[in-house]
Amino acid sequence: MDQIIIVIATRNPGKTDEIRALLAGFPIDIKNLNDFGPIPEIIEDGQTFDDNAYKKSSMTARMLGLPALADDSGLCVDALDGLPGVHSARYAGPGATDADNCRKLLDALKGTTDRNAAFECVISLAVPTGAALTYTGRCEGVITETPMGSDGFGYDPLFFYPPLNKTFAQLGPEEKNRVSHRGKALAEMREEWEKVAKWIGLQMPVAEKFACKE
Repeated sequence: MDQIIIVIATRNPGKTDEIRALLAGFPIDIKNLNDFGPIPEIIEDGQTFDDNAYKKSSMTARMLGLPALADDSGLCVDALDGLPGVHSARYAGPGATDADNCRKLLDALKGTTDRNAAFECVISLAVPTGAALTYTGRCEGVITETPMGSDGFGYDPLFFYPPLNKTFAQLGPEEKNRVSHRGKALAEMREEWEKVAKWIGLQMPVAEKFACKE
């Protein structure tokens, strides 16, 4: 099977590395937005993870003329009525760092005994015509009172996963990928990769060939 170029619609190196690891061994040449020239920023203004994932994947595919994969994921905390949710990356405001977002979350949960939460993920794989495939994943856990661990990114130091008795930031990459929301969503795609590859081949425009005439 020929190698397929898929562009990950992100500049986040941590997210790119996770997706590369999860799709390792498949005939895929994975690139991200840093491999291309200036590209207009895609505003994530959807009301759901599905809205944002599709917007990012479809617009990236159209701009670059290549299949594009985007995930929109976030942390949904029960006691906060599902927040930060789709605003997870910007919870503490525009330009917020991971540490800023974690501090705001801990402040919001001060004195709260219900610390149940879930990471949710929607993966959208789109082609330039606008057609897309969608995969979802969810992982339930508990928000700690202090950060623990130094690996991962985002809210990983605060997300305690009871079955392994560790936060996501205390898990190694392979261990995290087996249980994470993103890992579950991409596992679905892996399981039907042959069908996905055929779908991409059918959906992608075929370059026309012209004979040279003297």
